[in-house]
Amino acid sequence: MFEAFLLAIALTMDAFAVSISLGAKAQKQSRTYILRLAIYTALYFGTAQGVMPLIGHILDAVLLGWLAAAAPLIGGVILMSLGAVMLYESFIVMAREAPSDSKQGKNTTDTHKDIEVHTKAFEDKKAPKIIRHHTMLTLAIGTSIDAMAAGFTLNLMALDAWLVCLTIAIVTAMFGLVGVYLGWRSGTWLESKAEILGGLVLIAMGIKVMIF
Repeated sequence: MFEAFLLAIALTMDAFAVSISLGAKAQKQSRTYILRLAIYTALYFGTAQGVMPLIGHILDAVLLGWLAAAAPLIGGVILMSLGAVMLYESFIVMAREAPSDSKQGKNTTDTHKDIEVHTKAFEDKKAPKIIRHHTMLTLAIGTSIDAMAAGFTLNLMALDAWLVCLTIAIVTAMFGLVGVYLGWRSGTWLESKAEILGGLVLIAMGIKVMIF
């Protein structure tokens, strides 16, 4: 159960970073709007993060069953690659933030370019105070692709896939809810830190799968 929770924490960091960004973009909005945004973020992100690993798990049974001998190596490489990508993206964001902070004293850089495009919907003060569901769906799917890849490794960790997916969904929903409020109150400075933590955990779990 602890391993499932650890995996859930690692995978939710991407969605957590985006939820912080969404909250930061809505700093001028009302408390009612923030509450609605937090609830929708929890629902969309939690559902996507819970379903995607299950899809990966099913594909694993179909596609990788004949590679049983190499499964630990494949699973370890997948987890370590996901972790490395998260670390790379977080360091890129930090590198972009540094000159921005020195010149303007504020952070204006998002975690991913596609997130920057979609979160602009929350940025315009004159825009209607509505939550665009197609934007939420796009962000939820975009941040859960790594969860689908991680689903390929569930068999290797001897975990109940349904329990893991439920755990990931609940943890992601909680982090999404909290992330929106954190972003609303403190801005985006926590985004890259969250992804660094998630990346390190995924790399550690990948090493464990390959060695033990």
